[in-house]
Amino acid sequence: MAVVLTIAQQKGGAGKTMLAAHLGVAFAAGRRVALLDIDPQKSLTRWFALRAARPPGKDLAPLGFSDVSGWRLGAELDRLKRDFDLIIIDSPPQIATDARTALRAADLVLVPIQPSPPDLWAAEGTLALAASERRAAHLVFNRASAASRLRQTMAAEIAERGLSLLAGALGNRAGFANAFARGLGIGEAAPNSRAGTELAALAAEIDGFLA
Repeated sequence: MAVVLTIAQQKGGAGKTMLAAHLGVAFAAGRRVALLDIDPQKSLTRWFALRAARPPGKDLAPLGFSDVSGWRLGAELDRLKRDFDLIIIDSPPQIATDARTALRAADLVLVPIQPSPPDLWAAEGTLALAASERRAAHLVFNRASAASRLRQTMAAEIAERGLSLLAGALGNRAGFANAFARGLGIGEAAPNSRAGTELAALAAEIDGFLA
């Protein structure tokens, strides 16, 4: 049975698309993974096009891909579930019909936030929708400084509110953006870098929820 991982956040700039791409590459090492881009900006679609256009000779993780949305989304999800083990959805920033469908279909919801009050406030609508659909949702810090006092403050506030925050976090590292700009995941471009180590640790943590 296929597992659906939906990445959702109402606030732009939280790193939703980049997280989908890097996790897709990480999980493709042991699963048949498909990426589904239903964000109108289509940034994940452009990343996949860069990937498909890369010259032969580099071993890339095999990934399925679709950007079907709207009234065809339900049928497309059913098709992907038949052919893949894991579907990662990059959902729209606004809570619209497609976003609700993506959350309703999810086995797990990830909500990336930068460690700041506006990001947490923006996540409230997504978390409420996930709760109304009875879907497990976890916040994950992205573009976060390990030594930031604000990060510690935000982590404490999240805990006080009874929300789930993953222990793994991604720092504000150029490696993530550089790999993305080349159509790669960080695990392909620089697996032994700080960015690669962070992504691998986060993927291992998420893997525990997908089993």
